[in-house]
Amino acid sequence: MTTLDGSGDARVMRVTGPLVEIIGTGRVAVSDQVLLGPAGVPGEVVAIRDGTLTVQSYEYTGGLRVGDPVRALRHSLAARLGPGLLGGVFDGLLRPLDRAGAWLGPELADDAVDDRRWSFRPTARAGAPVGPGDEIGVVAGPGRVDYRILVPPDGGGRVDDLGPAGTYRADDVVATVAGRPVRLTQIWPVRRPRPVRERLDPHHPLATGQRAIDVLFPVAKGSTAAVPGGFGTGKTMLLQQIAKWSDADVIVYVGCGERGNELAEVVAELGALDDPRTGGRLADRTVVVANTSNMPMMAREVSVHAGATVAEYFRDMGYDVVVIADSTSRWAEAMREFASRSGALPAEEGYPADLASALAAFYERAASVHTLGGRAGSVTVIGAVSPPGGDLTEPVTVNTERFVRCLWTLDRALAYARQYPAVSWSASYSRDAGVAATAHARGGDPAWSQRRSRAMAVLAEADRLTALAELVGAGSLPARERVVLLTARLMRDGVLQQNALAATDAYCGPAKSAALVDAVLTIGDRCRDLADTGVPVTLIEETDFGPLLRARERAGPDDAEAVRRDAAAVVLPGGA
Repeated sequence: MTTLDGSGDARVMRVTGPLVEIIGTGRVAVSDQVLLGPAGVPGEVVAIRDGTLTVQSYEYTGGLRVGDPVRALRHSLAARLGPGLLGGVFDGLLRPLDRAGAWLGPELADDAVDDRRWSFRPTARAGAPVGPGDEIGVVAGPGRVDYRILVPPDGGGRVDDLGPAGTYRADDVVATVAGRPVRLTQIWPVRRPRPVRERLDPHHPLATGQRAIDVLFPVAKGSTAAVPGGFGTGKTMLLQQIAKWSDADVIVYVGCGERGNELAEVVAELGALDDPRTGGRLADRTVVVANTSNMPMMAREVSVHAGATVAEYFRDMGYDVVVIADSTSRWAEAMREFASRSGALPAEEGYPADLASALAAFYERAASVHTLGGRAGSVTVIGAVSPPGGDLTEPVTVNTERFVRCLWTLDRALAYARQYPAVSWSASYSRDAGVAATAHARGGDPAWSQRRSRAMAVLAEADRLTALAELVGAGSLPARERVVLLTARLMRDGVLQQNALAATDAYCGPAKSAALVDAVLTIGDRCRDLADTGVPVTLIEETDFGPLLRARERAGPDDAEAVRRDAAAVVLPGGA
């Protein structure tokens, strides 16, 4: 790639916030990374017109002056992928925040290395043939997720030399394949998806531990989901719970434009929580990309790409990875601000015309795949959407719905009624329900699909009757319809509501979820039968359903039998 020659002729011509125009000799390609001024502020070339280069800066440009020198690098914006990611907190350019400047400099220079040493164990043999993505060794991770050192995607051939077991620094060469060195770390452009052998149809559901999702609107591993909701509806809380309790091997949490105190709380909780899957720290299988609202605006734009690149890196090792982006609205606002500064033609509500393409490119990085090395891995992308004023018809929400397979819309009325999670059963959907039904049937629960359909039907019918009851009064409805309202209330309070602060209810396993839904539907059927035999519906409504409603917190996360015992303690009129 031909770049600015570094002779000092390239100079800053104009600075407008994160937008910098430079002029000078030499040729530079769009997407090249440049360093601005004496401090080396990183930026990326986004346009070239009549010899003038437009650069978006990823750092604060205060102090940058007209005439300051500019130096171009020999690569586009790239991330250093290797040991040290798990358990780390990074900024939008994937530079470590917990040990700032110790590992990754803005230009990926040779002296920007990690001085820590990592225990490497070779798994290949010298002289053996290997292909792209094949494993040549393993570095132990902080928990039970190990780093598998792979042949780069553009590599392959005979292993000329393989280092012995021992400790190495991140940039040390541990093998030579077909004359090319292989290090513990790889450098990969963040905007370019990593190649795979084959994309597969998702066939395993992601267990989130949240009943409103796992029972009604499941998402498959390798699929996509969006969580739209206005301010105060609980988006961040729901995503934090998914990060804590989902059955993914690795979590990549991208805090994009959110408040600093919220991200600090996420990091603190991840460090304090025990991982229910491994018994270690939950942080040991988590990578946090933190680009809060007070950090540089254009680093926010690249942070979601950095998170997706990290996820694909672990996917290529054969892991199931979840990317949580909170929120894509702040990402889109960063693109809008830059577009307005660069003079791009605005589209709806001032967003750039390529907003839909940018959203599609991000969500398309989710996939269940066969990797180049022949392993099975997946990246699941879950993005929060924060529509201004809760307006779900604004461009980011509408375009996001075009590209995701699951939509978990958060309802303001449910949130204000203190129901968590406030997932609306009428405004949400899942195109992965068939995948979940097949997987549950294979796992010994063939009734999963019917159970979900009945629960959805009860809630939908109750919504229709509620509107009618507001006109004529619930007491004027026929007995059967009042029983439907009662059953829906039990479903909302006893199943869909979940206490994120209760040790027994923050996470719910599939067996307990099934037992809770079955208990509500069974009691609803018995109430309907009683009403059909002439038992006054008022007596049915006055029944103490407390044991059933308390079962979700009294029973352990996987204790289905305790749920059944509590449900059996409900005494209906006539002892039915």
